Amino acid sequence: MTKIKEIFDGLPFQIRGALWMLLAALFFAFHGPIVRMATQDLDPLMVSFVRSVFVFLIMLPWIIMNRETAMRTNCLPKHAIRAVFSMSGFILLVLAQAKLTLAEVSALTFAAPLFAIIGAVLFLKEVVKFQRWLATFVGLAGVWIVLRPGIEVVDPLFILPVGAAVFIAASNLMIKSLSSTESSNAIVAWLSIFSMPLTLIPALFVWSIPSYEGIFWIFLLGLFGVGAHMSLTRSLAVAEASAVLPFDYARLIFTATIAFFAFGEEPSIWTWVGGAIIVGAVAYIAKVDGRNSRRELA
Repeated sequence: MTKIKEIFDGLPFQIRGALWMLLAALFFAFHGPIVRMATQDLDPLMVSFVRSVFVFLIMLPWIIMNRETAMRTNCLPKHAIRAVFSMSGFILLVLAQAKLTLAEVSALTFAAPLFAIIGAVLFLKEVVKFQRWLATFVGLAGVWIVLRPGIEVVDPLFILPVGAAVFIAASNLMIKSLSSTESSNAIVAWLSIFSMPLTLIPALFVWSIPSYEGIFWIFLLGLFGVGAHMSLTRSLAVAEASAVLPFDYARLIFTATIAFFAFGEEPSIWTWVGGAIIVGAVAYIAKVDGRNSRRELA
């Protein structure tokens, strides 16, 4: 194991960042299939709550060890609002993954950065240049291709992944606002703390006791979620976001492959076409942002 670590640490930082991002994408890709298994005998709202409990318990030792930075905050209400956005997106995502084709859900949630750009203009008063607007509209066209309204009857449940992408975008904007005054430790810690009461409220309406099998799947869901976020953090720590974020789009391929072998799901050609357009638009925006950041630092 030590030898493998030495070889890995000796790789160029771009390759290490890409490998960490691919691992994060793989962890995220298992999220939908595990949700599908967990919701076979348990309501998705209960799955969301129990998963939040497990994530908190997994994170608790880390929070205790880093309590001086993890618990220090001057804007607790902002953390609460961010948690509302994040957990709303998570609950909608779980509902979507329980009921819709997983590859389509994955493709649509990639639109979150596009909604974040629109939100940054409306609420943070950011100035967005023509290139980013053009890429944003191209990406939204990809969303339209996946859904194909007016061409095929759109399942009303597709509002779930689109809504999840909107709330994820809002959560990411809150992270940007919080990061100007709050430590990354505090942002992570307070989300895990607030996630339990926020997911408990809807779970009370469908309350039931999970089976041992259900507990296993939900624990696995929490474990994979923590693994995904840890891999994502390590990736962004060793390489520029614009260089490694495109590797996250392998998640669509991973998700479609797992869903095919586990559930026999076959995404339509339009899922791939629309997904590719969304991915291309977001990757282009990341590249432009990375190039602009390097110019500002020069």
